[in-house]
Amino acid sequence: MIPGFDPDTAEFGENPWPAYAALRAQPGLPLMPGFGGHIASRFADVRAIAMDRRMVRDPGVFASDDQVRRLQIANNFHDMPFHERFVQTSMLEIDGPDHDRLRKAVFPFFTKTRLESLRGFVTDWVNDALDRLIPQGRIDFIADLAAHLPGQVIGHLIGTDAAMAPQMTIWSDEVVSYFDINRTAEKKARAENATRLFHDLLEQLYADRKARPRDDLISVMIGAETAGLMSHDELIATIMQILHAGHGSTIDVTGSGLHALLLHPDQMARLRADRGLMPTAVQEMFRYAAPLPFFHRYAAEDMAICGQDWAKGTKFGLLYASANRDPAAFDRPDRFDITRKPNVHLAFGTGPHVCLGNNLARLNMEVLFAALLDRTRDIALEAAAIWKTGLQAHGPSSLPVRFS
Repeated sequence: MIPGFDPDTAEFGENPWPAYAALRAQPGLPLMPGFGGHIASRFADVRAIAMDRRMVRDPGVFASDDQVRRLQIANNFHDMPFHERFVQTSMLEIDGPDHDRLRKAVFPFFTKTRLESLRGFVTDWVNDALDRLIPQGRIDFIADLAAHLPGQVIGHLIGTDAAMAPQMTIWSDEVVSYFDINRTAEKKARAENATRLFHDLLEQLYADRKARPRDDLISVMIGAETAGLMSHDELIATIMQILHAGHGSTIDVTGSGLHALLLHPDQMARLRADRGLMPTAVQEMFRYAAPLPFFHRYAAEDMAICGQDWAKGTKFGLLYASANRDPAAFDRPDRFDITRKPNVHLAFGTGPHVCLGNNLARLNMEVLFAALLDRTRDIALEAAAIWKTGLQAHGPSSLPVRFS
């Protein structure tokens, strides 16, 4: 590991920013042995790699089948039939024309205009939840509220049963957590089992919508499959990936966003006084504590980038969270400022793999925080937050608060 850089510790989970700053101060792109690749932590380097189409997520772009299999085994991504079939081949993990084709098929459901039709659903759900929770006076903001909203909304968009949202949130966390550097046998078994259960659920939903289409995403995708625009496995994998991506990251940034407001009462007061600041406040929450701090790429050919020459197949880790605190890109980057402009951060990534659901995440947060401020006079920390560890996700797993 890089000296002083240990993402599995509680100290790093709570406050990774000094470690990121130390990493940015190192020359070049240092090698991270436990990861097997080089780490980009500065904004310019992360953006350059993410924007370059020669940088890919799928090693099949540049490697033979035997080489891909060896890499799969080295990464402990083997002996997982459902995971290999539906997670490792999802839109997130492929590049080029196939990636663009699948993204084009689902993109119309994620435009700002299309998602705006969900605002009423999100508002009703949030207010119903607050009707139950605010009179209690004290709640765990994550377990009692934030953990439930994204699953309900993304499930509504796709067409899954609302009652399944809590279980799908658990399955999503078990799948996504296996992308972290620390891939234990226990995590592997959970990720494979969760993928299998997701598959079974989506096959049942597919059969139902095939017989009785609705105005939901899976019905639209069945139409795309019928038209020959995607295979059946691609349909299942794409919906599965949207479910994974739509759960954990929004939960995490909602929690870290409220935590930032609670630690910066001047910013909370400004937002209470002017709801027109909500869009820039939510944008700053994503920059300040990116919920998905880390992604990887491979060099698909011999190439020069970030001031160095690299061999085909070199692996890179992109630290989006570190890039968003880079003083070379942001004025006073460690300051939480809900009026920050410009604020062109990398929390949603950039380039071909930029987050498809970024507008949906912002909609959820704008509605939730507006309702919280409208219906409370004061929100305060009841106890210290407990933070997730690892590089794959950043956010509080518990955030006790009290209302008045």
